[in-house]
Amino acid sequence: MTDENTPDFSKTFEPIEPYPFEDTHNLRHGPDLHQDMLTLLPYIGLWRGRGQGGYPTMEDFAFGQEVRISHDGRAFLYYESRTWLIDGDDKPVAPGAREVGWFRVTGGSDKKPEIELELSHPTGVMELYYGHMDGTKIELATDAVLRSPHAKDVTAGQRLYGIVDGALMYAAEMAALGQPMSPHLSARLARIEG
Repeated sequence: MTDENTPDFSKTFEPIEPYPFEDTHNLRHGPDLHQDMLTLLPYIGLWRGRGQGGYPTMEDFAFGQEVRISHDGRAFLYYESRTWLIDGDDKPVAPGAREVGWFRVTGGSDKKPEIELELSHPTGVMELYYGHMDGTKIELATDAVLRSPHAKDVTAGQRLYGIVDGALMYAAEMAALGQPMSPHLSARLARIEG
C-alpha cells in the first residue's frame, strides 16, 4: 500500500525536464544570494586573464584562465576554473589545468570569517582548504589532500586570493613530488561579467 507522499519509482526510466533551478554568476539575475555568502559577494562573477606558473620540477609557463564563481541561492558558491597554455605571442597552445569546487563560510567573526574551499581536479587530486577572510583577502591552506593511486604526489597547498583594484588576483603554492612548499601559480583576472 502506498500513499500520495511515496515516490512512484515506476517513473525512473521516463524522461524528465531540464534542471529547474538557476545557477548564476551575475547578481542582477537569478536567485538571491544566501545571507551566509554575503562576505564572498565580491568574488561572484565571470573572470578572465593571464597568469604564470612554474615549479622546481618543471619549466616556467604562461597561461590564460577563466574562472566562474556562481551561486544558486544556497549557502555555498560554485567555483570552476579552466586554463590554457599560451605562447610568447599570447596564442593558445594547449588546454591546461581545470578544477571545480565550492566555497563555504563556516564560522568565525564578521571581521574575519572562516572559509572552506573544496577542490577537485581531473588528475585524481582532491583538496580541502581552510582559512580566513580579511576584507577581500582570503588566505587558505590545505587541511587534507586525497589522491588516486595514479595521481601526482601532491601533499599540501596554500592559496591567497584577493580583489585588488577590481581584479581577482591569486597566488598558489604547492608541496608535491618530494618538493617543499613552493610557488606554483599566480594570475590577475578581470571581471568579464557579474
